[in-house]
Amino acid sequence: MDEFVAEFVGTSLLIAMGSGVVANVVLNKTKGQNSGWMVITTAWALGVFIGVVVAGPYSGAHLNPAVSIGLAIVGDFPWEKVPKYIFAQILGAMVGSTIAWLVYKDHFDATEDPGLKFAPFGTAPAIRNYSSNLISEIVGTSVLIIVILYSTEPMLNDTNGTPIGLGSLGALPVAFLVWVIGLSLGGTTGYAINPARDFGPRLMHQFLPIKGKGGSDWQYSWVPIVGPIIGAALAAGIYLLLGAGGMV
Repeated sequence: MDEFVAEFVGTSLLIAMGSGVVANVVLNKTKGQNSGWMVITTAWALGVFIGVVVAGPYSGAHLNPAVSIGLAIVGDFPWEKVPKYIFAQILGAMVGSTIAWLVYKDHFDATEDPGLKFAPFGTAPAIRNYSSNLISEIVGTSVLIIVILYSTEPMLNDTNGTPIGLGSLGALPVAFLVWVIGLSLGGTTGYAINPARDFGPRLMHQFLPIKGKGGSDWQYSWVPIVGPIIGAALAAGIYLLLGAGGMV
């Protein structure tokens, strides 16, 4: 795979798992109906794990425009590649959410509440207060990016002192990171912390022939786009200020 395909496939897998678990929990007559927030946050975290495992060796597995932007700000990723990565991530998110809809189509049809039909696609605030909602997305994304920036590759040394990479285990830290963000900070907005994760599926909710669906809540859609971008820039600035850029 090249970088574009890797970001596309990795994001597709991530969103198929994420949208799928929300559908499993909120839609009628599923095996996992009403299984709760722990199930949702856990599956999203493991969805990140499998996306990173697949895409990591080929693209670095950003899977998130906020990650691409944050890395570019600190100089760890070329700016000229950012648009290509973001495009691949949005396309992947669109495909992933469509896969989840196809898998759960009968359950979408069996659910009457338009809000529940929307939930597997886009985020929505528990209490609609745009300034508070924006802060939630900024803080959650800042935590995500600052920890990613300080993460190191998992390594062991053999008996001769030669470093040995631990392969796919490198995906575990970011999975745990997304898990704890969801459990701790996700209850306000559903923790998009990823513009592609929200925008791509929201587009698909708009266009897919979902029986009995309501609106796609475009009036809120700027929050999970602007908030993560600001959060990524804030985290990158903190990272540089604390010494990565030679200022301290």
